[in-house]
Amino acid sequence: MARNIAGKRCIYQEVTEAIITELESGAAPWVKPWKSGKKPKGGIMPANAVTGRSYSGINVPILWMAAEAKGYEQHRWMTFKQSLSAGGAVRKGEKGTTVVFTKKITVEEESDDNDNDKKSRDVAMLKTFTVFNVAQIDSLDEQPVLPAEPEIEPYPHLQQVGKFIAATGADIRYGGDRACYVPSRDLICMPPLSAFRSPEQFRATELHELAHWSGASQRLDRDLSGRFGSQSYAAEELVAELTTAFLCAHLGVIGELRHAGYIDSWLTLLRGDRRAIFTAASKASQAADYLRAFSEQETRNEAA
Repeated sequence: MARNIAGKRCIYQEVTEAIITELESGAAPWVKPWKSGKKPKGGIMPANAVTGRSYSGINVPILWMAAEAKGYEQHRWMTFKQSLSAGGAVRKGEKGTTVVFTKKITVEEESDDNDNDKKSRDVAMLKTFTVFNVAQIDSLDEQPVLPAEPEIEPYPHLQQVGKFIAATGADIRYGGDRACYVPSRDLICMPPLSAFRSPEQFRATELHELAHWSGASQRLDRDLSGRFGSQSYAAEELVAELTTAFLCAHLGVIGELRHAGYIDSWLTLLRGDRRAIFTAASKASQAADYLRAFSEQETRNEAA
């Protein structure tokens, strides 16, 4: 059931504090789904077990953290009402996990002059929902079927990920000893495969740089001007890191993400702005959707 957050402890603060705690321990919560090396039933990306729709934005790390903390084997969730409609019953004493939903509403304001004209503006209204993992629910009529996701065991040559990357048309140059996106030349530099500990790490790093590529002014137009050590640089790295995590989950890549060197800067960013992780997660979902659209369009063209 949805509820407004007015009068309750701010969800921004709750989520930010939980992620700060994880980062202070030296771990990024969005890396957790890969730690066990096991294949979660139904896929890695959290999804609604009734509708099959994947959660997005900040809800992805929220649900990943909850599943890790409680030891849930599946990333499948539903509301209390949905569990009843599916013939199930949330077990007594089980506590749900709070997810958020942002809806834009238009409000009218009176103008400063006396002509009785009213101005309108869009306002983002944040609501929260409580969801339960399927492991918390008894007597479901059937185990809802989610869209098939790829196996997370390492691919022999990760051909699928290579096709995904190639579909974007990004200019990627291989060689050298540094992985980076160069905005002024709109190209990605990547060390050769032999420079990485595993093919999975190589592909995860490619996806990370592709995430930066998506933020160019001619694409999603994020601020890529920050220098190392600045707040804007830390914010963009956080967006790229989350985008990579979302894409790795989508593509089934067990890759070591590049979070370790940025934890201190992310802690500074999150402590100074309780909404920063929400903004970053929202932009990461947008970037992941943008990049996925290339290969999805290619698949539609092949089918036609």
